[in-house]
Amino acid sequence: QVQLVESGGGLVQVGGSLRLSCAASGSIFSRNAMGWYRQAPGKRRELVAAISSGGTTNHADSVKGRFTISRDNAKNTVYLQMNSLKPEDTAVYYCAADRSFVTLQIGAPNYWGQGTQVTVSS
Repeated sequence: QVQLVESGGGLVQVGGSLRLSCAASGSIFSRNAMGWYRQAPGKRRELVAAISSGGTTNHADSVKGRFTISRDNAKNTVYLQMNSLKPEDTAVYYCAADRSFVTLQIGAPNYWGQGTQVTVSS
């Protein structure tokens, strides 16, 4: 019902910035909570940030002050602005969506994107 397509990943130096985008289609975008997860080699998939249909945001402690999630309902797009990147930010980043802000954040969203690789060189 909902399809998510990420873009904006790539290779960046320590301290650099990237902006990830996730374009959604197939449903009423504004009714869904949206978020970003990431998974690094040898690590579990973890929530990076989430935004509710009403605009409330949560950010993981590891990225607070550096990453910002936002959404543009007119464009059916959610963004993750990543600044001051560190090597430990290297991971595949996945866009996610769910009707429930809570369910989205416990690792069980209804919809996942295909993922985009972010690599931070040291």
